[in-house]
Amino acid sequence: MATIVYAMLTSLDGYIAGPSGNIDLPVPEEELHRHFNEEMRRTSIVLCGRRMYETMRFWDSPEREIGAEDVERDFARAWRETPKIVFSTTLEEVGPNARLVRNDVEAVAKSLKGEATGEISVSGAELASHLARAGLIDEYRLYVHPVVLGGGKPYFQSGLSLALKPLGTERLAQGVTLLRYAPVEID
Repeated sequence: MATIVYAMLTSLDGYIAGPSGNIDLPVPEEELHRHFNEEMRRTSIVLCGRRMYETMRFWDSPEREIGAEDVERDFARAWRETPKIVFSTTLEEVGPNARLVRNDVEAVAKSLKGEATGEISVSGAELASHLARAGLIDEYRLYVHPVVLGGGKPYFQSGLSLALKPLGTERLAQGVTLLRYAPVEID
């Protein structure tokens, strides 16, 4: 059985994107990037919402092999090799190693969790919120960057209520602190 993990870089005030919708967080430098490369290599499947998938398509481009640093090429390879399930009602097609799913987010995630092994990564706050409400996320990883964005797209969507227990913390490069939590079953 696989573990579903929602992991994102976030600002100190809890936003994964700034007020304009752009990812206004500092770009990971080599040491932090290596950490994310390892995370991607451990991932057996990526679940993406449309917006996050379109953002991450950057890593599919051939330019990632030509002008990029070694650490970026390594991430691009890991991204391309990892199967992706993209949940969207508006996309007509998806790129290589990706499958488009238009509905039944919950059923697809439950099925994958039962059939796959390793970690299934959730990319995108809205998709994560949907899966959290269904009780399908096993771990939350907040990579807290020491910046304040003052607004934007939050890591946890408005109206989502969760009881969580700490699993651990880790200090990473660029002042980033990884906070790990698991849901607590409420009787």
